[in-house]
Amino acid sequence: MKTRSLKMGVIAIALLSVAMPFTAKAQDKVEASVGADLVSGYIWRGQDLGGVSVQPGVSLAYKGFSLGAWGSVGLESDDTKEFDLTLGYSTGGFSISLTDYWFNTDYGYFHYESGKTAHVFEVQVGYDFGPVAVNWYTNIGGDDGVNADGDRAYSSYISLAAPFKLGGLDWTAEIGATPWETDFYGANGFSIINVSVGASKEIKITDSFSLPLFATATWNPRTEDAFFTVGLSF
Repeated sequence: MKTRSLKMGVIAIALLSVAMPFTAKAQDKVEASVGADLVSGYIWRGQDLGGVSVQPGVSLAYKGFSLGAWGSVGLESDDTKEFDLTLGYSTGGFSISLTDYWFNTDYGYFHYESGKTAHVFEVQVGYDFGPVAVNWYTNIGGDDGVNADGDRAYSSYISLAAPFKLGGLDWTAEIGATPWETDFYGANGFSIINVSVGASKEIKITDSFSLPLFATATWNPRTEDAFFTVGLSF
């Protein structure tokens, strides 16, 4: 497996995207967060990478810098497990990050040799303009994908995401594409691989406790796939 999935929607953008940061204000003190999501399907950038999954995350942030860990494990015994580490920096609307994705596939965690590793290293650069956030992601090492000639493809993904409110819910719409050929995304050139719309709301449990519920519809024009997923954040 060469790719990971993430859910779309406000929760995905606001919580999951330690690996996809948008805007953050500089903190005067260290801020920490921990949580977990339970999702009905593991969908990332228009790709189906698993069924029902538990996805924990933890992060630390200080004066614009952040360090986060994120993982995913499916309920099926043959589902691929994932563990990601992200180091990022943001100021104003600008953000930049480096993520190390690892999957428990062919190689152990401490194998980093090119061509013999289950790690993928990705750089992200983006800017959140408010009405829309623009992000560019490029794989720079590891099991990062090749083109038809077998050369490193520097597999990349471009994302445009726009939050909005409608009917009392928080929504996010995203469109994502690969700019050139790479087997990492199964693309033979420029391809739109992700069109998604997600909504979220708070489910009140008690007067002082509620659970965020989110649902996302995703289409991949490249593969002609469509997905509808739902999840809870804890």
